[in-house]
Amino acid sequence: MVSFFLCLLALVAGYFFYGRYVERLFGPDNRPTPVSQYADGIDYIRLPRWKMFMIQFLNIAGVGPIFGAIMGIKFGASCFLWIVLGSVFAGAVHDYLAAMMSLRRGGISLPETIGHYLGHPAMHFVRVFTILLLILVGAVFVSSPAGLLDTLTGGQFGINLWIALIFVYYMLAAVLPVDKIIGRIYPLFAVALLFMAGGILAYLVIQRPAGIPELWDGLGNTHPQAAITPIVPILFVSVACGAISGFHATQSPMMARCMGSEFQGRPVFYGAMIVEGIVALIWAAAAAVFFHQSPENMAETNAAGIVFGVTREWLGPLGGLLAVLGVVAAPITTGDTALRSARLIVADILGIEQAALSRRLAVSLVIFAATFVTLYFSLANKDGFNIIWRYFAWANQTLSVFTLWAITVYLARERKNYFVTLIPAVFMSGVVSTYIFVARECLGFSLTIGYTAGAAIMLASAAAFFRWKRRSDARVG
Repeated sequence: MVSFFLCLLALVAGYFFYGRYVERLFGPDNRPTPVSQYADGIDYIRLPRWKMFMIQFLNIAGVGPIFGAIMGIKFGASCFLWIVLGSVFAGAVHDYLAAMMSLRRGGISLPETIGHYLGHPAMHFVRVFTILLLILVGAVFVSSPAGLLDTLTGGQFGINLWIALIFVYYMLAAVLPVDKIIGRIYPLFAVALLFMAGGILAYLVIQRPAGIPELWDGLGNTHPQAAITPIVPILFVSVACGAISGFHATQSPMMARCMGSEFQGRPVFYGAMIVEGIVALIWAAAAAVFFHQSPENMAETNAAGIVFGVTREWLGPLGGLLAVLGVVAAPITTGDTALRSARLIVADILGIEQAALSRRLAVSLVIFAATFVTLYFSLANKDGFNIIWRYFAWANQTLSVFTLWAITVYLARERKNYFVTLIPAVFMSGVVSTYIFVARECLGFSLTIGYTAGAAIMLASAAAFFRWKRRSDARVG
């Protein structure tokens, strides 16, 4: 367990040291924030820092850092390394700077931020891409909690009833003012999710079970299907919401519109990502122990079943129930803010003001219809959920690439250290492109072809950036 504790310490240290460096790099000040200029009682509402942290954490967490970590630890100790390095040097930097850039421009949505720095074609593409991603999030995070609720109630009511109830809640959370539902119940759900992680951590510390991999034992691929599931790029896509996720940047403007001071940014955005990394690390260790105790579960693809097994066996009936409820609340509260973000983005695109309830409903109904069709596909096909999850994970990382490049251009324009996001941008460009070439659900080419193509795209993206920078510097000079 030494590697586990070292990784845990590295995440905490990353917040206090690298997080402070990134904050100084951005340079928050005392200028007025969007909520002081555009307060509307709907989306621009001043909230206390602790509440914004809880909301942001629950927005970005969901079941992503849990399910992703469970699937990721099958690759071995390299999962620990990716969670730590990804969270500190990529994910938290991505979340913080994307949020602060939105804050400086009135709390604009992610596509508008990307368009401002990468151009209108990129903005139009990301608008469509982001809405599709958010619809995928809404669909994924309906079916998984509905299934868990159906399991907890012994199938007495049927999964369709739970889906209907979750959709009703989604609609209310998407159209009501942010402080009516989200601001009131999110902190409670966040406590449930943190309680679950804390209970698992306590078990690991007290019991010190065998099975947790050590980094010095090697970073070889231990996946049961290692021959067709390479660490690069599959691990880096499987563990998205525990290392870096483009979805997070779609959520950040929601809290950027509620901040009373720019100095709240590091704890709210960088801090929430680090806590998500800690949750992912805990669940990766827990899954490693679970697989060690029952090796046949390594072939299990239903992460929800593993969550249910771990919490029930380790935390007892009451603790297990509360923990599973945390896993139920987490995806639901990610799904609702995903659809709320989709409403805001569509409204921004069409120029529809959102003060009137009727207009919020009109925009939301179209989004909900598309979400329902996606959900129906996942339920109607035997492997539908897994297919949607894989595309969701890839879309997550692809969106992070656009966001990282936009941040890199911003830092270059401001004459600041752009390498903090250039390196993650180049790396993630290679990951998502390699995935397209080698993943079975995509082109399915050999690793040789995939790695060659991915390396070429990495080099081409870096070359394109430096070519742009030289021209930009020449124009300024």
